[in-house]
Amino acid sequence: MEKSWRRASDVGVRSEDKCVFTICVPKETPEQHFEGLDLLTALLAPRGTRSCKPLVEEIGSQSELPEEEEEEEFDWQIEQTPYEEPSADVLHCSYGFGNSRSGVFRRLQDELNDIIDLRDPDVTSVLERTQKRLAAENSKFDPDHYLADLFEDDAIRHLLKYQPWWVVALKEASSASEDSENKKVTFSEKEKDQLRQFSNKSYLLDKKTERMVFLGLIDLLLAYCYEIRVTEGEKNVESAWNIRKLSGTLSWFENYNSIKDVLVSFGRRILCYPLYRHFSLVTKAMKDTCSLLKLGKAAVLKCLLDIHAIFQENDPVYILNDLYITDYCIWIQKVK
Repeated sequence: MEKSWRRASDVGVRSEDKCVFTICVPKETPEQHFEGLDLLTALLAPRGTRSCKPLVEEIGSQSELPEEEEEEEFDWQIEQTPYEEPSADVLHCSYGFGNSRSGVFRRLQDELNDIIDLRDPDVTSVLERTQKRLAAENSKFDPDHYLADLFEDDAIRHLLKYQPWWVVALKEASSASEDSENKKVTFSEKEKDQLRQFSNKSYLLDKKTERMVFLGLIDLLLAYCYEIRVTEGEKNVESAWNIRKLSGTLSWFENYNSIKDVLVSFGRRILCYPLYRHFSLVTKAMKDTCSLLKLGKAAVLKCLLDIHAIFQENDPVYILNDLYITDYCIWIQKVK
């Protein structure tokens, strides 16, 4: 190691203008690959201990677990159970990432109409949210608008030809060698600054909550993929509205139970709310989301950072960052 450090000091670069001193340290094992170095939030030191300890604490980290102990494979199969009356958990009026928030909108009644469709979220149960969402979608559906987009579809056909950056990146990664596989997603300096602003923290989610969080993520990505396609990557003043309106998670604090529920909800909302209401855009957004997920969590994080930036510039929609997007940006960096 002494020899390695001696070599490292020979390639130090000092920039007095930027107050930066760069040192290149050779790897102890040549060509060893370190994963996750671009996920900056996960590399930050956790904040200091709290004066009041939480009721539930995480003991140790994933890296301290024995190597032979493999993580249990996530089971996406729907468990077949007899019908039961709604539990107290279903009737509980919480929301946000992992249903970890409540009481937020009691002091934000004036901003409520500009953020979400759900009225009185602090006294509306999960079951009631779904019922009210479906009723609102049924009343909002406009057959004339739908038929106009169906038959006068020149603009739609043009939008369907657009290829978002992750579709292009996936094609390039598929045709490239394995050596370039880890370079398929890069973060801009602005995105790196965003990552540094987040706190490095862990999330203690039970299996049911983790499943709900994953489904909420898919819901967010579907809405984002639609927005990027219809604006052809050139976001505008309606971008924040599009994303939050098409996401049942953001507009109704919906808790989905299955992939089918997510896709049906997304399809219904596209045919009810945005400017372009065509089923081909529904299926295209689904394919775009699949391509995005195939590219890996770095690509997902890049999209979440974009959503975060869009919401942060829109008052009072930035509140959705505090409730959902910031936590998703941190959580996705650590998810296995």
